[in-house]
Amino acid sequence: MRDLALLPKGHLHLHMEAAIRPATLTDMSEAMDIVVPMHSVFTDFTEFSDTYRGILAVLSNPENLARLIDEAVEDAAREGVVYIEFGASPHFYAGVYGSTELALEAMIELCRASAEKWGVEIGLMITVDRIESIEVGVAYAKVAAAFAGRGVVSLGLANDERGHPGAPYAEAFSIAKKAGLLSTPHAGELVGPVEVWSALDDLHADRVLHGVTSALDPALMARLAADGICLDVCPTSNVLLSVVPEIGAHPLKVLLEAGVRCSINADDPILFGPDILAEYELCRTVLGLSDEQLAACAWSSIECGAGSAGLKSAAKIAIDAWLAAEPA
Repeated sequence: MRDLALLPKGHLHLHMEAAIRPATLTDMSEAMDIVVPMHSVFTDFTEFSDTYRGILAVLSNPENLARLIDEAVEDAAREGVVYIEFGASPHFYAGVYGSTELALEAMIELCRASAEKWGVEIGLMITVDRIESIEVGVAYAKVAAAFAGRGVVSLGLANDERGHPGAPYAEAFSIAKKAGLLSTPHAGELVGPVEVWSALDDLHADRVLHGVTSALDPALMARLAADGICLDVCPTSNVLLSVVPEIGAHPLKVLLEAGVRCSINADDPILFGPDILAEYELCRTVLGLSDEQLAACAWSSIECGAGSAGLKSAAKIAIDAWLAAEPA
């Protein structure tokens, strides 16, 4: 079989804090005398969200945040990742750095240093929290827009879809798009196709994070395929958060066969387990994706991201070479 670690790939759906190594989290929490409750199974999304926020406590130390980013980029490089779009929430660290803007400046500098060190391009996706007010979402969008071209590449929308539709955040995404940022909301994870339709029509999404419930709606799949919208899919996350009942029922192959572009991602490795390379291997061995489909996902993860033209050109050549090579 072709070595998936040698397949150039982008990681487009990766929440920064959740990219921390388990051993590093243990080191940090013990040094700070902080208990971070971890679960191998989540009974619902709320429990997942609470656990995630517990991780933030150990990252209140700037040195810990720097270590997290550097190790995450090192891990990515080892797994064949050439571009990362970290989901970032600088407002989490406003109290540490003095403001959201100063926290974002620090994140950008840390990412710049690690990108240079490990040879991986990095962009930041500033995340709007859909359970917060529209006014707060607009404020985050304005911060993201101010840093367009300076490390910020996209605006996301995350947290529990249930009872928190995306459409009210249209103004925030309009601000981001006018600044040249990609629109990259979560949609179609815990709520069905209706939220993916809204992401397309109300938020003018360039990519949709998750979006897997689109497989329930043939017309939506046709729209996604026709418009070339990429779904940033996270198979293991979808199982552990009960989006699908078990991995064999995951619709990734159905989406690909319908012509929908998809990237493969790990979402929150510290919580769900697999890194991006393990997710690719899972898609090969359990979901039955061919090497041609895996290469197509890898190319979507590059072309649909905000990496440089040079990176995209080099990655396309390398992906084609990977696929042209005889399997071992």
